[in-house]
Amino acid sequence: MAILEEVEQLQQSSSFTFNAVLDPSNPLGFIESAFNFVSQNSNLFKTESAEKQIMSSVLSIKERIEAEEAAEKKKRLKQQAEKKAAYEKEQEKQKEKEKKLVPNTGNGLNMENYSWGQSLQEVTINVTIPPGTKSSALLCDIKTNYLKIGLKGQPPIIDGELYKPVKVNDCFWSLEDRREISVQMSKRDKTEWWKSFLKGGPEIDTQKVEPEPSKLSDLDIETRSAVEKMMFDQRQKQLGRPTSDDIQKEELLKQFKAQNPTMMDFSNMGF
Repeated sequence: MAILEEVEQLQQSSSFTFNAVLDPSNPLGFIESAFNFVSQNSNLFKTESAEKQIMSSVLSIKERIEAEEAAEKKKRLKQQAEKKAAYEKEQEKQKEKEKKLVPNTGNGLNMENYSWGQSLQEVTINVTIPPGTKSSALLCDIKTNYLKIGLKGQPPIIDGELYKPVKVNDCFWSLEDRREISVQMSKRDKTEWWKSFLKGGPEIDTQKVEPEPSKLSDLDIETRSAVEKMMFDQRQKQLGRPTSDDIQKEELLKQFKAQNPTMMDFSNMGF
């Protein structure tokens, strides 16, 4: 049994009172006072197992302290690991952002052997070929998720999986002045900017895409509404302001609170 527990029992079962103040700079003095108090008011030190009991109590306390310190150390290491992981994740996101390229004037990229651009409705590819090339010498294979362009009998200039699917029946290609292949492909999803032309290819920063407002009038009402919402959300994100979804949630919450003034406080729900 621990000495301090013995002291507590003595105080509870008798009129004896233990008066001592713990001085953090001299804890052994406090323990010695406790020992003297117990020896004067109990038979603990007269038993043969007294030393063993005291050492057992000391070891038990040491084990508890070591366990608490180990738990605290584990907690600190976990917090440090979480902070490191969060920092590395943020750094990775920053690197990914830096990898994205500024789009060309056509909202695409100028590649080594061709260039591509886009609107919300279609993707345009221009491939330079040797002057005087005839159409019979060209190869242009357009599929829903795949494009292959080149000269027959030679390695293809473009050969890969498209970033997003297209409507094959609405795609066409033409030979311009026998020196350039022009391909126009209709996007299946007309509300999204392509980050890349081919999967795995260099990506553009879609936040820097410059849509043509005049083209919105050509869209149907549903698509135009979706496009305008996307453009609004894009501007809001660039300015660090709430998106249309955030604004809608806030309005719904205000209405709910107005209709239920006695309900709980929702201020910490993250709306």
